[in-house]
Amino acid sequence: MATVVELISYPVKGCAGTPAAEAELTPAGLAHDRSFLVVGPGGVFRSQRKDPRLAVIRPQVGADGTHLTLSAPGRDPFHLDIDLGTGSAARSDVEMFGAPYRAVDQGDGVAGWLSETLGAESRLVRVPPEHDRVTDGLTPGTSGFADSCALHILSLASLDDLNRRITAAGRPAVPMDRFRPNIVVDGWDAPQTEDRVRRVTVGGGELGFAKLAIRCAVTLVNQQTGGKVGPEPLRTLASYRRVPEGGVAFGSKFAVLATGKVAVGDAFEVTEWGTD
Repeated sequence: MATVVELISYPVKGCAGTPAAEAELTPAGLAHDRSFLVVGPGGVFRSQRKDPRLAVIRPQVGADGTHLTLSAPGRDPFHLDIDLGTGSAARSDVEMFGAPYRAVDQGDGVAGWLSETLGAESRLVRVPPEHDRVTDGLTPGTSGFADSCALHILSLASLDDLNRRITAAGRPAVPMDRFRPNIVVDGWDAPQTEDRVRRVTVGGGELGFAKLAIRCAVTLVNQQTGGKVGPEPLRTLASYRRVPEGGVAFGSKFAVLATGKVAVGDAFEVTEWGTD
């Protein structure tokens, strides 16, 4: 029986993850996941692809969802009362992967803190209540400011297999955090088992497979220091995980079919398998 061994949300896209023993599973994934976005001039989103120092910024959302704390090495923490965008709050135009979105700007104070921390003009925005993004894949869904789907799921078996290949070539193993998963699963013997899952119940929720997770240069960033350290894992993944649609795949993306609470230790019960 496969079980959940880690739960990680990423309240601010591109910033450090927040592990939890349990979390609410919402239509957009784990509660607060990628609900905030750091943008530069023109509202264009910042990513670790070009701004790897995002990785050292650690967000923490308060229990009631109305307060955000940002911390980073060498900086005093910034405490923010979140503008949830209710009422007549103004909207900002932002852009992510060339697609336009509307967002709620969180003010000049946090903008100044982020700009100093990253060494580049930055602002913080949040998804508005009317955010109605539809994600693609085999099972459509929604998400906040995630790259695509609500949840990224990766198994320990897949990481162990990858690291066996990396260390056999004389290079150091890579940690799980390089891949920034939301749910880490253990209990499967075969690597890439998550690729064959089509429907699964976990805790009080149900998930549907959307697509494979195509990996990018973010996997080359040390998530503890914010420094680029490649060429692994992309070098080894390119030797055995190339996919017809382009790039290399590792892990899978899922949409939320039914909400509920999920916790570390919950069974990851597959109710439908794919034929591939």
